[in-house]
Amino acid sequence: MVDKPVIVLAKKILGQRFLILMIVFFVTVPVLGWWLWTSQKQVQRINREQAELKVEMEKKTTEITKNLQYEIDKLNNEDLRKTNKEVRQEIEKLKSAYKNTLEIYKLLLGIREQSNKITQLDSSFASILDALRNDNLELVSTLSAKIKVEIDKETARLATTIKIPENVIAKNEAPGSGYSRQKVTVGNNSYLVDIIAGDLGSTKVVVDTASDSTCTNDCPVLPLATYVSRSGAYAGINGTYFCPEIYPDCASKKNTFDVLVMNKNKVYFNSDNNVYSTVPVVVFSGSSARFIRESKDWGRDTGVDSVIANRPLLVLDGNASFSGTGEPKEGARGNRSFLGSSGSIVYIGIVHGATVAESATVLQSMGIKNAINLDSGGSTALWSGEYKAGPGRNLPNAVLFVKK
Repeated sequence: MVDKPVIVLAKKILGQRFLILMIVFFVTVPVLGWWLWTSQKQVQRINREQAELKVEMEKKTTEITKNLQYEIDKLNNEDLRKTNKEVRQEIEKLKSAYKNTLEIYKLLLGIREQSNKITQLDSSFASILDALRNDNLELVSTLSAKIKVEIDKETARLATTIKIPENVIAKNEAPGSGYSRQKVTVGNNSYLVDIIAGDLGSTKVVVDTASDSTCTNDCPVLPLATYVSRSGAYAGINGTYFCPEIYPDCASKKNTFDVLVMNKNKVYFNSDNNVYSTVPVVVFSGSSARFIRESKDWGRDTGVDSVIANRPLLVLDGNASFSGTGEPKEGARGNRSFLGSSGSIVYIGIVHGATVAESATVLQSMGIKNAINLDSGGSTALWSGEYKAGPGRNLPNAVLFVKK
């Protein structure tokens, strides 16, 4: 049996603990409740702030997107874009004006090579240069159209001044050999023709070049007489089109030519840029002459005597194959050099006072089976014992007749 004092002491101790527990309970529960309440309020505040931030971000994003689209629309429609377009248009107009001016200048050079009486044309051209200098492109266009009419008139006048001497024989057949000057009549028109014929059985056709290999600028040139002399030829004619140094647009490619040529030393010129060329080409080998419509169809055989390309093809298999392209220089009357053949007979010569299309008709009427056009204008030169025409400009290449 437990003593009463012990019981009393135990009750006293338990009472104290209960009291402590009650105190802890009544203190902790309110604090915990307050903490839970404040935590919930904080979570609600954070959620509210996040929601408000989300709304604000969406609002700002919408505003930024709207502003960006506005700026894009503004760029698409503002003066800067329109100005760029206008600048491009002005540049194209300027390019066109410059190109036309250069073409007119070259036409004037061609006329000057035939006649020194072009004071009025020079004055008109000076007006174009003044308008170009002042950026008055509309005036340039107007003056260019006017001077082209004047150039056409002067070109036609010069063509009619080519008088066929009375002692020149009227003959529509090509000669069998040697040099001939004759009057060839086609329809209502008569033409003066200088022509040299050679038999491929005794004549070798070669191409001589001033350069030893493909040249891209400041290329060497020689007069036709020098080519004839150094190759021991008995006849010769100017060769391919080239870029004369007197032309402004030839400043970076003086005296160059870009067609396919194999010279007498078996060196091919401009081979790489003629892989896909559609320029006609003539190949001489032994007693044959082969006229091919496009250079791309010819390989790089060095077993032949010579290869020369130029345009256009005038006659093929007895039919005139060129009737014009609308190119002003081809449609103007002037001296037209050619290289042709019929069977084993090869021809070089000049049709005077003719367009390129007319020269094709003249050669076809003379019975020449195949022919291509060569360079003309200021480059025109023909040699047979002496100059029969020319001497013209110094040339980067020439076609020669050499005795076998």
